[in-house]
Amino acid sequence: MVSFNEQGSYPSTETRRPDWAALAIAAFLAALAGLIFWDTSRLATIASYSGIGPGTVPFVIACGLLFLAAWTVFEAFRGDFPARERQEFGPVFWIVGGLALQMLLLKTLGFSIATGLLFAFAAAGFGKRKLWFTIPIGIALSLGVWLIFSGLLQLSLPAGPLERLFW
Repeated sequence: MVSFNEQGSYPSTETRRPDWAALAIAAFLAALAGLIFWDTSRLATIASYSGIGPGTVPFVIACGLLFLAAWTVFEAFRGDFPARERQEFGPVFWIVGGLALQMLLLKTLGFSIATGLLFAFAAAGFGKRKLWFTIPIGIALSLGVWLIFSGLLQLSLPAGPLERLFW
């Protein structure tokens, strides 16, 4: 790209640097597309009476991801991504911690308590730090979800001591 200095006379070349975060995202998208292509190639061996089989939709999704990866690389070298805000890690730690806590406690404490804790930690990640308030609300909402899914829909969700009181 040729540009002029402040006086408008001497042309100089302006060097652009690629957006490395965007290139990392493009690499992740391409790797995910490759994984889906590999999995689709295994599904293609399943016989079907028509040309459309179980591998068709994953193949289309992989093609779309590969297109998005190429587009992201193009935009990374072009430099059109807007400036990113500084990443706040506190909210991310709250939400990831809530997910880890739910996975650890799901079998022992049951769906309602574990998911209620996830609800409270996610609320804390979004700024509502009153855990004494959000934990009971999360447990009550999760118990309602458990009752609907287990009672009405007959789906098997992990039951803990709270769920055994109701079922």
